[in-house]
Amino acid sequence: MTDSSDVTACDWEREPDPSDSLRTFGAVVQALREHAGLSRVDFGARVRFSKHTVESVELGRRMPDESFVERAEEVLGNTGALRKAAGHLTRGEAGLAAWFRRWARLEKVAVSLCTYECRLVPGLLQSEGYARAVFEGTIPLITDEELETLLAVRMERQRMLYERPTVPFSFIVEEHVFRRRFGNVEQMRAMLDHVLERSAPRNVTLQIVPLEAGLHACLDGPVRLLETPEGRRFAYSEGQQNGRLIADVKEVSLLQQRYDTLRSQALHPRDSRGLLERLRGEL
Repeated sequence: MTDSSDVTACDWEREPDPSDSLRTFGAVVQALREHAGLSRVDFGARVRFSKHTVESVELGRRMPDESFVERAEEVLGNTGALRKAAGHLTRGEAGLAAWFRRWARLEKVAVSLCTYECRLVPGLLQSEGYARAVFEGTIPLITDEELETLLAVRMERQRMLYERPTVPFSFIVEEHVFRRRFGNVEQMRAMLDHVLERSAPRNVTLQIVPLEAGLHACLDGPVRLLETPEGRRFAYSEGQQNGRLIADVKEVSLLQQRYDTLRSQALHPRDSRGLLERLRGEL
């Protein structure tokens, strides 16, 4: 069972990417290779893998094939160390950015969840077409298989909105997010319909910050806040290729104050739904 107690003051920041086990295994391979006086090219030739594959394994970017482990053992002394270490390798949680995984685990047990977004439709409200367009625009480009995995995980996360009807979910989103065009008219309509559907349950509240609202307290960027069953409060902020889990009581309290202030500045949920319906009608 997922528990919030595994988050301590010393590991708030970024979840490792790649996983610790892959990175550690790669470092051992590299140390043994260098001790044997072999370059990556030489070592690759002996284990019958390319220099790039060797590099990817050593940097923890790639799960080594069983044949790689066996041949590396033979080339590097046959001590059994690599075989034993390979048994403990994990890929991490597929479909989730490494820096988001710890927050995703907390989400599963949260008794309340608040999200402010100014860049794109929040993941929990995205239509499949919208999410696909987001992933297709990812740089560096990802494979079709990776895209489908990301998409499946995102759609699966959305189930919590209706599978946990007693948990309040609050979303505050800037109006321009819903005006940003993607795909064709039908895809835009499908996105707005999906948001209206996902925000319809009584435990889900969606408020839109209208364009004319002006400057406000959350301009530093997107933020998420949650409370655990034990009464602990956490926040999460995300930027380019990184995310930060915040556990400091004072900092979380400050972010909560900003969020609560923005609630009073955003449109009422009823008016927010009306705005989305008007936007849909304008397409």
